[in-house]
Amino acid sequence: MTPGNTVYLPRIGRSIVAVQGETVLQAALAAGISYPHGCRMGRCGACKSHLVSGEIDLLKHTPFSLTEEEKAEGLTLACRAVPLSDVTIGWLDGEDEFADIPTGRFDGVIAEAVDATHDIKLIRIRLDDRELFTFKAGQYVRLLYPDCSPRDYSIASRIDEDLIEFHIRHVPGGVTSGHIFANAKAGDPVALVGPFGSSYLREKHCGPILGIAGGSGLAPVKAVVEAALATDRTTGRERPIHVYFGARAERDLYMVDRFEELATSHGNLSFVPVLSNEDHAQMRRGYVGSAVADDFDDLDGWKAYLAGPPAMIEATVPQLLARGIRTADIHADVFFTPER
Repeated sequence: MTPGNTVYLPRIGRSIVAVQGETVLQAALAAGISYPHGCRMGRCGACKSHLVSGEIDLLKHTPFSLTEEEKAEGLTLACRAVPLSDVTIGWLDGEDEFADIPTGRFDGVIAEAVDATHDIKLIRIRLDDRELFTFKAGQYVRLLYPDCSPRDYSIASRIDEDLIEFHIRHVPGGVTSGHIFANAKAGDPVALVGPFGSSYLREKHCGPILGIAGGSGLAPVKAVVEAALATDRTTGRERPIHVYFGARAERDLYMVDRFEELATSHGNLSFVPVLSNEDHAQMRRGYVGSAVADDFDDLDGWKAYLAGPPAMIEATVPQLLARGIRTADIHADVFFTPER
């Protein structure tokens, strides 16, 4: 028998075994448990948990994902926590709904593959059994494309759409993204495994929403915003929803027309593109996090959904916290690059 330690999860009243060297998150996912998580690399903090008892080896992580103060309070990251003894650990955000959606493999074909920018391609997939594939706005899947290593991509489409949309950025030197960007075409067989991730729309939250995207991070933010607008139509409320889209230059922006149309038809929605490396007469100049900080004094009671590269997330989060938002109200999807 492979040696390991027992991990008790009080949120669901279940015990599992983490084999030697395995993290709590790896053990939970292997056991079929939808443990809240995001990047799985210690960069986003989505799997932040309370270590009730036991000892762990905490692997390398970013300061944003888990601060020294949080460690002193008994918090840890499930994706970085390797049990050294039997442990009891519970994920946070217990007041919120838990996306207990079953994961699986779903086969299909590419229905459309179109260029959005010089380095982002929109891929829309038609699944064989679309009615069996459920997800929450903001989640991601593992995309399986022939002759390529699996890669994780966030879902950009609405839950009620027939086609599943992804925004795939061509990573310089990236084998998988480069192959997909150059060769993907209608009719190509693909498969999705998932859904995963906990940076999804909190449907019970009735307060204002911030969507902050960098590059292809617009995909999950688009899904969250469109789902929030649909929920508001059903409930009859019109909470403020503000979307900030950061890019280097104008040529890196896409779907601007789509968001401007949404803002025109929904008086509670605003859309602000922000360019970091280029001046533009009709757009903000600077970093997206700084633009948000300039526009808001008090974010207490807001929910913030962030998606983009680690540098953007790590620069933006402290500015949000300085404006009074709670750590538990920040839901970040960090786009890291495993190919480089």
